[in-house]
Amino acid sequence: MKVTFLGTGTSTGIPFIGSEHPVCLSKDSKDTRLRSSIKIDINNNTFVIDCGPDFRQQMLNSNCKKIDAILFTHEHADHTAGLDDIRPFCFRNGNIPIYAHKRVLKNLSTRFSYIFNEIDKYPGAPSVTVNPVIENESFTINKIIFLPVTYLHAKLQVFGYRINNFAYITDLKTINNIELDKLKGLEVLVLNAIRIKEHFSHLNLKEALDLISIIKPKKTYLTHISHLLGFHDEVSKSLPKNVFLSYDGLTIEFK
Repeated sequence: MKVTFLGTGTSTGIPFIGSEHPVCLSKDSKDTRLRSSIKIDINNNTFVIDCGPDFRQQMLNSNCKKIDAILFTHEHADHTAGLDDIRPFCFRNGNIPIYAHKRVLKNLSTRFSYIFNEIDKYPGAPSVTVNPVIENESFTINKIIFLPVTYLHAKLQVFGYRINNFAYITDLKTINNIELDKLKGLEVLVLNAIRIKEHFSHLNLKEALDLISIIKPKKTYLTHISHLLGFHDEVSKSLPKNVFLSYDGLTIEFK
């Protein structure tokens, strides 16, 4: 399995528009972050989790030529606003399967009605095949099994996904013990950590590290990072030896 971090920033990205914060002015490329998303390559399949406003640039940056499915964590714009940019993939390969909670699919069908409306559809519009994700029900795409993990982002339900010994968890604030059990025995965990100070809907760094100590994955990569977490290199030096800050373009491979 190969995982590529397409974006590792929070909803505003870094640099934050108009900000004079030192991280936003950093010349280190690892301090520049597009909105959070990953690409998973496994058994000749390519899956993307979340399709935010930077999707087009992320596909160009990663030289992605095909997508077998897109999985959505939730409906917020920083995770969904790039849906129109799947058009080149549709032109080459037809409908793109999308997977999300039925609430999220309904939200997308309202915001992107021209994609979901099959009556008098504009020929250049993207085409999708809709697949609802149901809590506590694993599903299979091209023989790859996905296990949804549900948790809360403030009061909003969000799905993370486990594939084999890898899990992607973003926009988490609280999670119950039943869902935590789904994350045991991981080789690699990706987890959100937005900043140092506590946040109402995201884990801060301390909360993320505390949760990692409960889950006990072999390695963890932190994502959905804001400029308020600090400089990439400085924060990296403060982390436990098996915890790393992700950065845009980082690729990790494991069995």
